Amino acid sequence: MRVLIAEKLAPNAVTLLEAAGHTVDVKLGMTAEETIAAIGVYDALIVRSATKVTREVIEAGTNLKIIGRAGVGVDNVDVDAATERGIIVCNAPTSNVVSAAEQTMCLLLASARKTPQANASMQAGEWNRSAFTGNELFHKTLAIFGLGRIGGLIAERAASFGMELIGYDPYCSVERAASIGVTKYETVDEILPLADFITVHLPKTKETIGMFGSRQYARMKDGVYLVNTARGGIYNLAEMVEYLQNGKIAGAAIDVYESEPCTDSPVHGLDNVILTPHLGASTVEAQERAGIQIAEYVLLGLENKMVPTAVNVKLVPDDVMGAVAPYIPACETLGVILAQLSREAITSAELTVSGELAEYDVSILGTAALRGIFSRNTDDAVNFVNASYIATQRGVSITVVKDTKQQEYKSKVSLLTMNGSKRVEVGCIVSGLHRETRIVSLLDYKLDLIPRKYVLVMKYEDTPGKLGRIGTVLGNANINISTMEIGTLEKNTGEAVVLMNVDDPVSPEVYEELVDSVGVTDGWFIELL
Repeated sequence: MRVLIAEKLAPNAVTLLEAAGHTVDVKLGMTAEETIAAIGVYDALIVRSATKVTREVIEAGTNLKIIGRAGVGVDNVDVDAATERGIIVCNAPTSNVVSAAEQTMCLLLASARKTPQANASMQAGEWNRSAFTGNELFHKTLAIFGLGRIGGLIAERAASFGMELIGYDPYCSVERAASIGVTKYETVDEILPLADFITVHLPKTKETIGMFGSRQYARMKDGVYLVNTARGGIYNLAEMVEYLQNGKIAGAAIDVYESEPCTDSPVHGLDNVILTPHLGASTVEAQERAGIQIAEYVLLGLENKMVPTAVNVKLVPDDVMGAVAPYIPACETLGVILAQLSREAITSAELTVSGELAEYDVSILGTAALRGIFSRNTDDAVNFVNASYIATQRGVSITVVKDTKQQEYKSKVSLLTMNGSKRVEVGCIVSGLHRETRIVSLLDYKLDLIPRKYVLVMKYEDTPGKLGRIGTVLGNANINISTMEIGTLEKNTGEAVVLMNVDDPVSPEVYEELVDSVGVTDGWFIELL
């Protein structure tokens, strides 16, 4: 087959593709028009970050079977257009993790010892030792926000410097954190006053953008050092300036920015700030690793084999797909709901498939549930190929149980995890002309509701007048209840659960008013994709 490499790739990667018998053409610096004109004869396309693989490019690639991005992320590839045409899109997400971890350690040390500032002074012909007295890492406390692959490597390296390690990651279990030498804390606020150094390794989500601002900076230990090699915007740089100027924050080292290239920002020009131009993956080794990895994955795709980092497509036999297809989005929905219902990081889950559906190979439904669980807490594009891979990396397991016995419904799926000794469960059926997902059990209560984007779940003592109070509180907050359902248990416990679709998000302040007015004993505001 024919492979087009549109950007510079490690020579060993080209050799690997050619050794498999494929014809490889390296054409660098092509314009969009030139790419569209050339792509039609190629079976595979490999790019880095500069080439924009647009819908027009993909539609012109009539022979394309796979698109490989030699690096992390696929922002420059129209994944939807590729999926529509059955083209695999894959990347090399682990290629730069060592380089990113080492860049983090580099910036930690450079900040603590003021190395770039001292170098600039020397280059200017000065000798001013007293101006650059720094701090040791030894016996200092490092807070790692985000305990995934890179966070784990940071922990390993920082431990060798004799640092005390603490961390925060709502999707990492206490056991997993302990296995990499990190004491996990459950909230951001409780960890901030403890850290001498803070480094962030979090995905870019609506929860993490602006995660650190004035309120968080004020709670930090005096003289703290901050590092960001993850995603621009996690630290609010405009609100950081005051704390850098008054010494509350002793120094900051920033490698990533909200908009890149970045040649100006609120912290440009401050002498206790180190700025680097997104160098986390900029090592010879990372570039070599990215090339080799993407070449290996492209070879798998050309051989119609499983591609571990594919971000979009997995082939399922037509007969199986016909039966299970309606339950794929249903199981994703269950995963999204369970991830928000669980009070603890999910390390294991059980998907039970009951009734006629259990007669088929339903393994893809377990993958769909994982995709839902991970959808809210990772930058990775989670799909039916890589969900299991991501689960393995994060120490999460899922068991699929089939029950073909006659059930209350023709077919039903339910997803369960345990918070200590407490069951956290959600179940659904698929019904109707449009094959809609209906939640029919929640926390073991029976009910029946088609969930929409914003879902409010509340438990309270079942006494007269409570629903009226709920309506009053939400109405005063201008939040409309579109549909609702009261859950029941086989045995009356005196406690009710209500599941309702609302038209707008429920703020913490509104929820607290519900607690005070209604006597809510437990509750969740759930946002679906």
